[in-house]
Amino acid sequence: MSNESMNELPPVEPRMPRASEREEMLAGKLYNPADPELVALRDKAADLCTRFNATSRADHATRNAILDELLPGHGKGLDVLGPIFFDYGCNTTIGERVFANFNFTVLDCNPVTIGDDVLFGPNVSLLPPMHPLRWQDRNVRQAADGSMYDYEYGKPIVIGSNCWFGGNVTVIGGVTIGEGCVIGAGSVVTRDIPPHTVAVGNPARPIKEITDKDASVLQYYAQ
Repeated sequence: MSNESMNELPPVEPRMPRASEREEMLAGKLYNPADPELVALRDKAADLCTRFNATSRADHATRNAILDELLPGHGKGLDVLGPIFFDYGCNTTIGERVFANFNFTVLDCNPVTIGDDVLFGPNVSLLPPMHPLRWQDRNVRQAADGSMYDYEYGKPIVIGSNCWFGGNVTVIGGVTIGEGCVIGAGSVVTRDIPPHTVAVGNPARPIKEITDKDASVLQYYAQ
């Protein structure tokens, strides 16, 4: 299709009737992020992140209380250095004994599920949000009341237990990373990664299966 004919197509509009914008968002449908309920949820999460980031790391009780409110779906032993950045928090489920280093970013407009014993290096970003490819569908528009809005949609992210993410890893929406994976530093994960795999690159590709043979590499430290 030529650019000229594409320009003749009207901008996309979501189907009617529709559920609440929050329900549409979580279902992976086009939704309006300027909806008052969603704005209030994001504002709450932003305030909690700001409070957490400003709290001394020695004040464990306050930091834990903030995480409990921000991430009601987290398991025991969550260890987060901060700063952290969550869009909603309530749409993220985290297992037990998960560690996140500096600048952990989760834009959870769609469900993000993290298993047990996952390690995140610094500057890891989990990014479910998607935007339409055509600018006619993607650009900000004006509502009848004068407010500005756009349409977005999201895809879920699922991370299995026992994974390790190096620094500066980005995971795109719609990706499932299997149990026991190692994602190399600087990787951009755009497709599913099978369990027990080392994956690196942009886009990340599996380069090695992790087996019991790998246990021998560091055994001399235990001698």
